[in-house]
Amino acid sequence: MNDSWARRAGTIAMLWFAAIASAQEAPQKLAQVRLTAGIHNINAELASTPPQREIGLMFRSVMPANDGMLFVFEQPGQQCFWMKNTLLPLSVAFIGDDGSVVNIDDMKPQTLDSHCSAKPVRFVLEMNEGWFAKRGIKAGSRLRGGPFGH
Repeated sequence: MNDSWARRAGTIAMLWFAAIASAQEAPQKLAQVRLTAGIHNINAELASTPPQREIGLMFRSVMPANDGMLFVFEQPGQQCFWMKNTLLPLSVAFIGDDGSVVNIDDMKPQTLDSHCSAKPVRFVLEMNEGWFAKRGIKAGSRLRGGPFGH
């Protein structure tokens, strides 16, 4: 009886740990905000808590063309991003409180290279690689909507 119970408990524990590991490798789905960059619409998920920001766009294998993730920080600071466990090539825009793009960088999947804001910011927007360049959005361009007003 004890051996049987121990085997069942061991099996339950293994299933529980497997479920946790699987959940940690599943993409998160967050509340969205609509942003615009000139005539271009952006559907951005909001990552505003430390756990949401830490996971970011990890484990996603696809992302629709006009979707992205807006990272929101409590205080302005030099924000640095990397691509651990991120499968998609991304472009990252560091954005001031007024919606002005400070700088943009391209990030390669599954790397630990740091990509940092050129000055303190509270907002960072990740989109599919090349999204900003294809639309002529660069440093000095302005985003509207959500935290940036109309």
